[in-house]
Amino acid sequence: MFMDRHAPATGATAVGIVADGGFKVLLGAAFALGAAPLSRPLGVPLWLLVVSGAALLAGGAAELRYARVRPARAYVRLMIGYDTGWALATLVGVLVAARGGTAGGEVWIGYQAIAPLLFAALLASAAPARPTPSTAS
Repeated sequence: MFMDRHAPATGATAVGIVADGGFKVLLGAAFALGAAPLSRPLGVPLWLLVVSGAALLAGGAAELRYARVRPARAYVRLMIGYDTGWALATLVGVLVAARGGTAGGEVWIGYQAIAPLLFAALLASAAPARPTPSTAS
């Protein structure tokens, strides 16, 4: 698949970007609103879940805000990096918990408190998309 490095997202890529941002917003709301019942089973302090929820809300909102004005290529690269980090944080968290450690949840939730804000900052600093002849109106 050829992707013009400066073109805005269209079609399935645009749907994927909106779905990714929407998922972050929903997960952030769940973490923030459900912090009290979630903190114990995840083994994390209440404040960390609230901070993580706020970061996910902000990151998801930024992703939705920039969906039409940032290049699709920048989004795809950032999403690959974010999701790779998420998978690694999940693996580390599971391994820590499997070995009897108590910081597995903190690793996982901690990643989600930092990564969305970094994602949003990098997305905000990306050059604006330039319309292609097929997307210009």
